[in-house]
Amino acid sequence: MSKKKLLINEVFEQARRESEKTTKSGLASYLHLCFIDHLKFYEISEKTFIRYYEDFVEGNSRRNIEQERLNKMSQYIGYKDFTDFSRTFIRNDEKKNLTTVKISVDQDEEIISERLSKININIINEQHFKMPEFVRQNSFGLVGMFILGSFLIGNYYCSSSNRNTPLSFFNVASIGKNCMYWDKNEYKPTDCKDGNPLLTIVPKDMIQIKYFKRITRKDTLTVENALGKTWYSKVDGKVEFFTMDGIDPENKKELKRSTEYIIRKYSGKKSGIMPAE
Repeated sequence: MSKKKLLINEVFEQARRESEKTTKSGLASYLHLCFIDHLKFYEISEKTFIRYYEDFVEGNSRRNIEQERLNKMSQYIGYKDFTDFSRTFIRNDEKKNLTTVKISVDQDEEIISERLSKININIINEQHFKMPEFVRQNSFGLVGMFILGSFLIGNYYCSSSNRNTPLSFFNVASIGKNCMYWDKNEYKPTDCKDGNPLLTIVPKDMIQIKYFKRITRKDTLTVENALGKTWYSKVDGKVEFFTMDGIDPENKKELKRSTEYIIRKYSGKKSGIMPAE
């Protein structure tokens, strides 16, 4: 089965779970609006989604799809882009015998060693687990044992996960948490039964968890890098910038798209002539 066919199928399955719609046209309509609202992507119409479904899910078309569209559809189901989806996606019928754990170390984090970055490990569910060859050959010692323990934990959680989202190396604990809360600058997953009275618990939205952030370094914003890409809220003369449209989690006000005037006045970049708002 081609990767494009797998991707289109997973996109419609995800829409079916989120919207509870069952018809082809209903799912296409939901996806079209969802891509506009959450991904700010306007390039795939409702009719195009229907055509993709007919060509790739019902049929076996191999026609070309623009790379940007493939990337956005991959992001919708939790992947970085189409390349990430193609490398790490595993069909549900394969998960019974195989679990893929994606390990990634950010470039600016000095953690373990550079050679651990971007490693994909396949684990076969056997009764007797053998230490991976790469651990022994590279003499990882305690670090290797730590990785091995992470694999076993990831294997357990993957077996009960309903979504094909690659596991982050240091974020296994977030699996199974179906709600989220605002933590000053971003949403974080949590248990829906969290009883902390200081937190406002809402249903988990993976799009907001991944893309909705408060911009903490306003001084880095310029008209060139922020216009059309940021949103803001203003209360009592104080402006906060965000990376995605939505509602300010703290004051509950609807965000507005950042204008050139707002960016120049409140971003910390005061040079130049400010246009009238």
